[in-house]
Amino acid sequence: MKKIQLLILALIIFGVTNTFAQEVIIIEEEEPSKLTFSGSVDAYFRTNFNGPNKGDNFQAPASSFGNLPGFSLGMANIIATYQGEKVGVVADLVFGPRGEDAVFGSPMYAGGMAGSSQIVNQLYVYWNVSDAVTLTMGNFNTFLGYEVISPTANFNYSTSYMFSYGPFSHTGLKADFALSDNWSLMAAVMNPTDMTEFNLAGTYTLGAQLGYSTDAGSTYLNFVYGDQDGKLDMDNSSLVPGQTSMGNTFQVDLTTGFNVSDALYVGVNTTYNTTAAGEMYSGSSVSDSSGDGAGFYGFAGYLQASTSDKFALGLRGEYFSVFNGGLDGVVGLDGNGDGNVFAVTLSGNAKVSKNLTLIPELRLDSMGENFFMNNDMNPSKSLASFMLAAVFAF
Repeated sequence: MKKIQLLILALIIFGVTNTFAQEVIIIEEEEPSKLTFSGSVDAYFRTNFNGPNKGDNFQAPASSFGNLPGFSLGMANIIATYQGEKVGVVADLVFGPRGEDAVFGSPMYAGGMAGSSQIVNQLYVYWNVSDAVTLTMGNFNTFLGYEVISPTANFNYSTSYMFSYGPFSHTGLKADFALSDNWSLMAAVMNPTDMTEFNLAGTYTLGAQLGYSTDAGSTYLNFVYGDQDGKLDMDNSSLVPGQTSMGNTFQVDLTTGFNVSDALYVGVNTTYNTTAAGEMYSGSSVSDSSGDGAGFYGFAGYLQASTSDKFALGLRGEYFSVFNGGLDGVVGLDGNGDGNVFAVTLSGNAKVSKNLTLIPELRLDSMGENFFMNNDMNPSKSLASFMLAAVFAF
């Protein structure tokens, strides 16, 4: 009798164990989340050696970002990305002075006041139509230039003149084509440059990029063309005599960078931007303005050398020239509206940890004409400055 009871007990235990094992077997591992978060935080200290550092007279290069005196804030950047097999979305938000400078063209919806759009650095959706074609619609950072808005992707903390006066962002529709393993093509139709919330001008800008990439590096040839401020409309009652509108803007830009060795990297950026004379309202009619086009051009070389896994040095040399008054308040101009600057920036990248990088930086800006003021408040052609930035990426 005891043997029969033991046999029944053994069968029950075996059945329960087998059932539990089956339940364990059919449990499937959950797929990794397709929603990810990343971003950065940065702050810096900046001082001049031969120019005022306080009050309304403090001096700084007229390039973008990193121009505030003393201990200053950069930006907090939070990026949410949803990546599906065929579709996805990116919401890239920025806060702080660097972020506000990056989205300067986004207070239109709020009537010039700081609305919620002023924290949107990028906001777009994309569709992988096939392995070779991707469509993107929304607000995305520019494809022109060597440098970018986020300090985590730049070796130098301060930015070049070419980057500062090329586009920052576009809103529109672009199509990316993978032509082969090495060649790519992008074509876009967009609002006027940095008009990111909506199209106030009623004109559109065309963009294109041809790229070639290898394991050693990549080269991109970029173009934009279009009217950036719209046409003068006689039906607009707010027109005033003498009001002008620019003509079409054309910009061609070349960027390239490649690894010479495991420790040495070389990059190059060159650009040319010109805008036609456009139109003028006389008080009774709109007519074409006379005169040559105005704009700027430049060339920058980047040399970066790693001395160890924890430290690297980078040198940026840039020549930037304005012609026919193409930019105001950027470089010293002569009577014809022409001027130039040669800027040299030496930066170190010290890796404190995987996430935190310290960037000490020396910069010298030398103008062809007077532009700065020295410590005695006299006009000067040059400005030497020091900066120490802390950049944390997550």
